[in-house]
Amino acid sequence: MPAPPLSSPTTNSDPLPAYDATTDDQIVGYDSSLMRDRTLLSSDEEKRLLRRIDWRLLPLLAVMYMIKTIDAANVSNARIMDKGTKRNILTELHITSNQYNLVTVCYYIPYIVAEAPFNLLVKYVKPSVWQARVMISWGIVLICHAAVKNAGGLYTVRALLGLFEAGLWPGILLHLCYWYRPDELPKRIVLVTVFGTFSGVISGVLAFAFNGVHAKGLSGWKWLILTEGVFTVLLGIAVFFFLPNFPADAKWLSEKEQSFIQARLPIQSPRDSEKDFDLKQFIRTLKDYKVWLFLSVWSFYTVGTTGLTFYQPTVIANLGYTSIGKAQLLNIPPAVLSSLLIISCAWLASTGRLPMPLIPISYMIIILACYVVEYVYPNTGGVYAATTLAGGFSTAWYTMMWPWRIQTTEGATGSAFAIAFANSYGQIGGAVGPQLFNSRFAPHYTTSFAIAMGFVCMAIIMASITWVVTARVDIETRKIQRVRATAGKRNQAVLDDVDIHAIGKEKRG
Repeated sequence: MPAPPLSSPTTNSDPLPAYDATTDDQIVGYDSSLMRDRTLLSSDEEKRLLRRIDWRLLPLLAVMYMIKTIDAANVSNARIMDKGTKRNILTELHITSNQYNLVTVCYYIPYIVAEAPFNLLVKYVKPSVWQARVMISWGIVLICHAAVKNAGGLYTVRALLGLFEAGLWPGILLHLCYWYRPDELPKRIVLVTVFGTFSGVISGVLAFAFNGVHAKGLSGWKWLILTEGVFTVLLGIAVFFFLPNFPADAKWLSEKEQSFIQARLPIQSPRDSEKDFDLKQFIRTLKDYKVWLFLSVWSFYTVGTTGLTFYQPTVIANLGYTSIGKAQLLNIPPAVLSSLLIISCAWLASTGRLPMPLIPISYMIIILACYVVEYVYPNTGGVYAATTLAGGFSTAWYTMMWPWRIQTTEGATGSAFAIAFANSYGQIGGAVGPQLFNSRFAPHYTTSFAIAMGFVCMAIIMASITWVVTARVDIETRKIQRVRATAGKRNQAVLDDVDIHAIGKEKRG
């Protein structure tokens, strides 16, 4: 859809002149009040306002996400702490390696069941209150790990942890949708998640610090989780007081800025003015075949890759690096690689030149190639290199999938459900994946990687089908993104939006 010539630029202090990116006089989703408010600030004023919002939102959200991922890494690192001594978690709780695999099942089942309904409460309760509740209750459960005496106790606290942690990450994604356009989300999601990619490193450092510790009757693995629990509770209190909710109730914004931030969002974006729960929107979203396509991609992918993430410290140790210090140092390269991938690909995505689905699909193809190396097991160095690459690309995959998914969500209720549905039921692999790495397949886990390869192949196939179905939305979103970037350089506003309903009708027609 070619764009007409831009109107004359104005000075930076003037409101933005309207610019229609369509070829006729019809502006998609035209609403006079929204279009008027969309031109309240100049391009430079808009950039300064977004920087203010970034500083208010992103640092706190990033710390929240990092703490969440550190806990996921800790359950793996706790397994190899004090290995060979009576204070190792397996020895102390009198459980086998295969029984320890069940901690992920206990965690993910309540997490999967609760996440979607919990995310529907975010708007009603308000993000600051909801996320504070999540972190404080989850932190208390982490502290309760110190009282665990047997396998039953461990399974119980992990199940409660999954229940109370449900809703944190999809709540963060939904929260961002109230403040930013879909084409702006890749950079913001990267800024929130990039420090989380180092969770394995941070957790590894903590595991190394507490390895060998025995104080107040508690072993090192208990001190590790207890310390994280105390910090999580304190962070939850900070979230309650400092996390902004919605643009309309942000007292640090002027009325003009509040109106502008809400008006610049696409017509399908969630807004604070909507109902807290819209049953018709919920049913429409549940019937949307795109919801089920994305769910299938997530499900196959997590089954094929979560086991590797969970077992990475163990796999590295089985390569001959039995010292926990050396094993944790070898967890650093995947984290560094993942961060570099996320940052570079987010920059590419922000240009609007690269199809959004191409990035995660390319990642999966590379992961599949790494699994082939791990299956063949040529030598220790080759397997470690493949493990490093697979771990890095696997972590980066999630960050680059979300902007693609969010492109096709709509409304407060629809966005809340669609985001949480993919993240919750798609996480079935978190329960199943680690079971592939049964101890009978040790030490090379050849069978495990063979099965995982099959699931990753299915994820690639389903992602390719989903790309075909959502291609038009991605093309139009990137087209508007490029037009908006050009208009911004001339201090102009783009009034046009991508109407996902119109695109859907065209495809059906």
